[in-house]
Amino acid sequence: MSIWNFRELLPDIPREHQISLGEGNTPLLKSRRIGPSAGLHRLYFKLESSNPTGSYKDRFAAAAVSHMRAAGQTLCVATSSGNTGSALAAYCAAAAIDCRIAIVETAPEAKLLQMLAYGAKLFRVRGFGIDPQITDSTFSTLATLADRPGAALQISAFKYSPRGMAGVQTIAYEIENQLESPQHVFSPAGGGGLTLAVARGFQQIRVAGRHAAPKIHCVQPAGNDTIAGPMRAGKNRSAAVRCTTTISGLQVPSVIDGNEVIEACRTSGGTGHTVTDDEVFAMQQRLAREEGIFCEPAGAVAAAGALAAAARDEIGSEDAVVCLVTGSGFKDLASAERLTDGAACETINCGQLSDYFNPHSP
Repeated sequence: MSIWNFRELLPDIPREHQISLGEGNTPLLKSRRIGPSAGLHRLYFKLESSNPTGSYKDRFAAAAVSHMRAAGQTLCVATSSGNTGSALAAYCAAAAIDCRIAIVETAPEAKLLQMLAYGAKLFRVRGFGIDPQITDSTFSTLATLADRPGAALQISAFKYSPRGMAGVQTIAYEIENQLESPQHVFSPAGGGGLTLAVARGFQQIRVAGRHAAPKIHCVQPAGNDTIAGPMRAGKNRSAAVRCTTTISGLQVPSVIDGNEVIEACRTSGGTGHTVTDDEVFAMQQRLAREEGIFCEPAGAVAAAGALAAAARDEIGSEDAVVCLVTGSGFKDLASAERLTDGAACETINCGQLSDYFNPHSP
């Protein structure tokens, strides 16, 4: 299984140029504890962390790199806070394409190691992902550098890489196959590409005469509120901010796909939700300890937004609600250390085992 199982819904690429590492076909799990405790009896988690490099960005990379192969392009010019870079680095390695990536200043080391392992060349840019002007300038500079024969700019946003983002729309196709009549889908957003892809994917399904599309909700950390807040306030345009969130992967202070996200979510009946970093970290821990789902902080943002919406009575107790869990906990080891709350693996003697494995021991 891969995104190419939906090739009739994707831009046409000759089969010999389609590349796959087994992306897609990710599980949709019903919540055992978090949903019921919040009064949500049909809460589901779409585990994009099970993709080959550990995030939904593999869907983007599969489509983007396949287009590059078909066009005979041999240099991938990209930006990333981590997951896009890891995915592009892996798929470029498989396709024998040179991959060079400008990195958000605050990207976690674990993500950089993954990119380097695949052979990508990385360059961390001061202020990128924090300052909106530097971020916009970085995008513009890379677009110029990619405007040469044999090169392609790959940024996981419709504004820059619509062909690659078509691969992300397959998330909607899979949910439609896995769950009858989902009513709400909560998606985390930095620049908004994922949310827009899911909204467009469900709209494509609706036009094809299948199920009615669910309401698509955009969830952002309050420290990077470019889209969600303006949408909830009734505005039609997103706004650049100075990013203060520590949630890696969602540090996108400039307007990229934001305006289109507002239109698409509002058309679906959805809206915007903001959550604090503390709420995200708390949900990350709950997902691990109550559901057995180990995700990076960005992967917990959608679930935090869904519970906030439930607390405001914006979704019904019997509504079918899907939260996108976008990346593996191994992507951000610093956050993993935080959620373990100082717990450690103690070294003991064999003779002490009976004491330590007693269910009544501390």
